Amino acid sequence: MNFNDLPIENKLKNSIKYADFKSPTPIQSKSIPISLTGKDILGTAQTGTGKTLAFTIPMINKLILDKNAMALIICPTRELASQVMQTVLKLNVREIGIGNALLIGGESMQKQLKKLKKRARIIVGTPGRINDHIKRQSLNLSKVSYLVLDETDRMLDMGFTPQIELILKFIPKDHQTLLFSATLPNNILRISEKYLNNPERIAVGSLSTPIEKIKQETFQISQDKKYHELINQLVERSGSILVFVKTKHGADKIVKRLKYDGHSADAIHGNLRQSKRDRVITGFRNGKSRILIATDVAARGLDIPLIQHVINYDLPQVPEDYIHRIGRTGRAGKEGSALTFLTPGDRSMWNSISRLINPNFKPSQSGNKKNFKGKKRPQASFAKEKKFKYKKQFFKKDDSRKSSFKSKKKFFKREDSKKYSFKDKKKKFGFTNNPKYFDKKPANDSTIDTNKKRFKFKTKKKFKNRKRPKNFSFKRFNKKR
Repeated sequence: MNFNDLPIENKLKNSIKYADFKSPTPIQSKSIPISLTGKDILGTAQTGTGKTLAFTIPMINKLILDKNAMALIICPTRELASQVMQTVLKLNVREIGIGNALLIGGESMQKQLKKLKKRARIIVGTPGRINDHIKRQSLNLSKVSYLVLDETDRMLDMGFTPQIELILKFIPKDHQTLLFSATLPNNILRISEKYLNNPERIAVGSLSTPIEKIKQETFQISQDKKYHELINQLVERSGSILVFVKTKHGADKIVKRLKYDGHSADAIHGNLRQSKRDRVITGFRNGKSRILIATDVAARGLDIPLIQHVINYDLPQVPEDYIHRIGRTGRAGKEGSALTFLTPGDRSMWNSISRLINPNFKPSQSGNKKNFKGKKRPQASFAKEKKFKYKKQFFKKDDSRKSSFKSKKKFFKREDSKKYSFKDKKKKFGFTNNPKYFDKKPANDSTIDTNKKRFKFKTKKKFKNRKRPKNFSFKRFNKKR
């Protein structure tokens, strides 16, 4: 199948030819003919299979035929929205000339307002900024007849469900919807039942298996040796490398260390402004920085054909994100490699990822770790026993440290006086070695108590029974001068 064989306008065929799109990918050849008929689509395909062109070609064709129609494309991240707009601009050359607007956060609101005033009919944006324009009443969606929800599973994971539902309230009921997702969890199926009208189900490849041409490797390592091994991998590998980390702070920290060690690296994460993000991605595309350290914000929609290696410095929070991470390499049928660092604490998450890739996966139980249900571990009891024996040996060997009661009794037997026991010692006050003192009888406590004088407050009863006069007043004192 060729793009020229599609029932589309000649203007659009020329644009496809000028953009150097030669032959359609499987997802494009399956979905484009169906979407040209006006049917809703529920499409699933792995990342990097050409989903963007699958919904932009039918969209532009529809807008050429209907001069009043509008199209709305909702994306989860700014990067993905920017890349979708770049594809739109490749197809939407001067010959077609349909107005467009990119509505994403981090960019000037005034520029976006100017674009919208120039009758923009193709709107690409993120849910947050689209809702901002709806509240400002600068965006009118009453003429939208073509809606695309791109990377829908990612949008739901990021918590955009309420914002998407709010946007859909302003779109007419009579419209065509194309929902594309890399995975197909239950919440996607619920949304498709609610908002799609008898959709055509299109699936290309397995939803959970990564692209076949990506070589996957794992490296067992401890947490403190990760960075040194990363340096080794960067030296051994040639070409551009994308490194995924867990946190924004971690990304900045690694970039700082890499620059100190003489590597050209940059970071991309959620704390960067959109202008800074664009500069980082452009620099990485142009080869100015060979290494890009990224959080999962770049796992979806980052379409850079030059990426040859992906290194998972940290494992993702969600198993599905592993597939999207390594999908940044091996784009458009090219070969790529993915290396994952595994620490002892990553065992549980790695088992979940392995089960996602291979449903028949069974975690290997290492011989060192055994399950002891309701019993003490033999190692712990052995250790306690060993300590106890050691203490016994210690007191047996060291004659100078004998501190038993027998040794103390022997000490008192050396005296020429009567035997003195510890029971007697408790009755006495203080210590002495005078033999005459042991013959003395203790004083009678009762006699001591009788001699003691008891002190009583004699005036206590007086104050207790005292009565104050009812009528009491101070007499005025006049000092005579």
